[in-house]
Amino acid sequence: MSYTPSLRKQYLEHVVPELMKLRGYTNKHEVPRLQKITINTGIDAEADKNAIADVQRDVATLAGQKPVLAKSRKAIANFKLKQGQIVGCHVTLRGSSMWEFLLRLIAVALPTIRDFRGMSPKLDGQGNYTIGITDHTIFPEITVDNVKKHIGLDITIVTSANTDDEARELLRLLGMPFRRVEGPAKPTATKAA
Repeated sequence: MSYTPSLRKQYLEHVVPELMKLRGYTNKHEVPRLQKITINTGIDAEADKNAIADVQRDVATLAGQKPVLAKSRKAIANFKLKQGQIVGCHVTLRGSSMWEFLLRLIAVALPTIRDFRGMSPKLDGQGNYTIGITDHTIFPEITVDNVKKHIGLDITIVTSANTDDEARELLRLLGMPFRRVEGPAKPTATKAA
């Protein structure tokens, strides 16, 4: 018997029927689904091999698989950048590892951010959602004692949704803590003298 991640189980048992009811889908295959999650970080162009190895190790610890190092395509003198120099690190998650990472992000990492008031409900216009995290130590897998330099992460959740509203509803039902958008203040009624 194969293992099904708990968040995927929740998606199949609760989110799909709820979206079919809310959106009026006639077929369960019309319901938007998660396709992949990409984790991306930049590396200082002047970083030494040890710093690059540390970043690669931390991203691998978060993702559960080895990340790919990105190299510069051309030289830019103003940034002291040579062609072929390592400038970033990225990994793409699919399947069970994607569902497990999203559960850890939603349930464990995001609530540990200091003064957390919810995530921005803004998507990219094509049903994808990108989160910028300034400090990767919010994840419990990272041992803070071993971290020499805090790194920022860009996490992109790619969905099969056609519109931002569908994707936002999918992520909200999966547990993404979106910030409530408050409309303009209502004018208060005043008594006529």
